Amino acid sequence: MSSLKGKVALVTGASSGIGAETARYFASLGCYLSLSGRNEANLKTVAEECQQNGLPKDKILLIPADLGEEEDVKKVADKTIEYFGSLDVLVNNAGVVHPASIETFTLEKFDKTFDVNVRAPLQLTHLLRPHLIKTKGAIVNVSSVYGIMAFPGMIPYCMSKTALDSLTQNSTHDLAPHGVRVNSVNPGVIKTPVFKRSGMSDERYEQFLKLCERTHAMGRPGTVDEVAKVIAFLASDDSSYVTGELITIDGGKYLLTVMTPENKE
Repeated sequence: MSSLKGKVALVTGASSGIGAETARYFASLGCYLSLSGRNEANLKTVAEECQQNGLPKDKILLIPADLGEEEDVKKVADKTIEYFGSLDVLVNNAGVVHPASIETFTLEKFDKTFDVNVRAPLQLTHLLRPHLIKTKGAIVNVSSVYGIMAFPGMIPYCMSKTALDSLTQNSTHDLAPHGVRVNSVNPGVIKTPVFKRSGMSDERYEQFLKLCERTHAMGRPGTVDEVAKVIAFLASDDSSYVTGELITIDGGKYLLTVMTPENKE
């Protein structure tokens, strides 16, 4: 993936989890970085780690932002182009989880979920489209296996990831004639802080990870580096003929669940 060296990538949700590891891995490949996240302290730590991976400090732009806010989304796009002058890769990774079933959901939970998980990627894709067309760049949307299958008590989240996959496939048709590729990665359960941020207790989280031994064909949850490497592949010229794909990185969870219904959570 040497083609990423010297390219400019915007990674949202880069202050933790998959976004932070994607930033670190991109840095090791020599990719210049615009990093957005809500936690400014964590974002600075990630930037330091990117420097340790060989990326000069002046090739890292930090933009603290809440992508649930329309003006913050615009700020991320504007500042990225203002600083670097161009864009080669957009990684729409920022996401939130607000657990709810059909009995417990609220419109507030729905709106907060869709604002970050769907509206922000749509807005960024729209705003940055002209710059990605100039560079014949790539977009990678970080979706979820729960965009293509059901999960109890997570209606807003599952719906938002299905919508994000639709954005991937529909924007593919619009952007492919301009040489811009758009793909999604759809991870299974990955060890990240997102579940605890949603209100899951430490005990429940450990039980959730233990359950992965039964619900994932590979018998374990995934790790952030396993997702980051696929994101980098899709962002690089190594995937030059890949577009409009929803790539599951789920240790066989989707197939196992479909084939053996008794393994459902």
